[in-house]
Amino acid sequence: MRKGGEMKKQRGILFFYLLFFLIFCVDAKKIFVTGGAGFIGSHVVDALLERGDSVVIIDNFNDAYPVGLKYSNISEIKKKKRHTDVKIYVADICDIKQMEYIFEQEQPDLICHLAARAGVRVSINDPYEYIRSNITGTLTVFEMARKFHVGHIVCASSSSVYGVREDGPFYETDSIEQQSSPYGMTKHAGELLSYVYYHLFNISVTNLRFFTVYGPRGRTDMAPFIFMDSIHRELPITVYGDGSAVRDFTYIDDIVQGILKALDNPLGYENINLARGEPIVLSDFIKTLEGIIGKKAIIEHKKKFAGDVPNTHASIDKARSLLDYNPRVSIADGLRMMYEWYKSYYAMMDVAIMQE
Repeated sequence: MRKGGEMKKQRGILFFYLLFFLIFCVDAKKIFVTGGAGFIGSHVVDALLERGDSVVIIDNFNDAYPVGLKYSNISEIKKKKRHTDVKIYVADICDIKQMEYIFEQEQPDLICHLAARAGVRVSINDPYEYIRSNITGTLTVFEMARKFHVGHIVCASSSSVYGVREDGPFYETDSIEQQSSPYGMTKHAGELLSYVYYHLFNISVTNLRFFTVYGPRGRTDMAPFIFMDSIHRELPITVYGDGSAVRDFTYIDDIVQGILKALDNPLGYENINLARGEPIVLSDFIKTLEGIIGKKAIIEHKKKFAGDVPNTHASIDKARSLLDYNPRVSIADGLRMMYEWYKSYYAMMDVAIMQE
């Protein structure tokens, strides 16, 4: 009887482990995240680990903004319970030999391609680097996908592909042939390139057009962080134009929600807006920040520059329909959460480390 009881117990334990494997491991994927040390990338890595996937980060830790922030993002990832399921390669996506080695070693199931040079103003001054990173780099990612039989890629595109627009909302079917910056042009080129690989090699590609993403770990070269930091420290902020520009700000958690749903649902070839879908006038955005921080902004106005866009406003009907996308975070709530992070984290950090 005792022997039979032991066998029953062992079978019960075996059944439990089998059930655990079936629930948590069978659907787990190995996912490459290019630009995984960055703002959006590090949040995506967190979410993938949380749900049981393994992740390979490819990032060259460039100095487009303080490198210390990227290392800090990696430190946060390493605090996660499943941090051992992350591998990090310090590599440039334009380096074909490096990329071939990484793909050969890791054999990914899916690719989340977020690596890029971002920013309209900087692209006007350094178009060569934007062409190299955003077009040549994307070409390399697609060539690796073809060579190593990766069937589905989610790519970061941008609202900048819509160019200078006074109207709204922007629909994915709108013409985007007239670009207003090298950055927007490279993102449009990436979308065109991805269609070639879908057409020739049947690689499923979803290009997600992000609209001004903000939140904890936010990039220090973007308006939400610059304005928050300056108002907090009682420094002047620069507003280009009269403050009537309109922006469709999107909280990071909503963007990550959309990315994961796009990774889980190959759609063939699609371009999809990811945004809040509720734009705000820049002057009202600043007033919202003033209320959250409890200080008045010191505003210095400058003339608009040629590449700046007066309006971004996304239709998110397609994202709702194809991805069941549902943004949940209002601009006021999102800025409050970002400011809590800023006070407890960034404002306490050594400025010298952030500028390394």
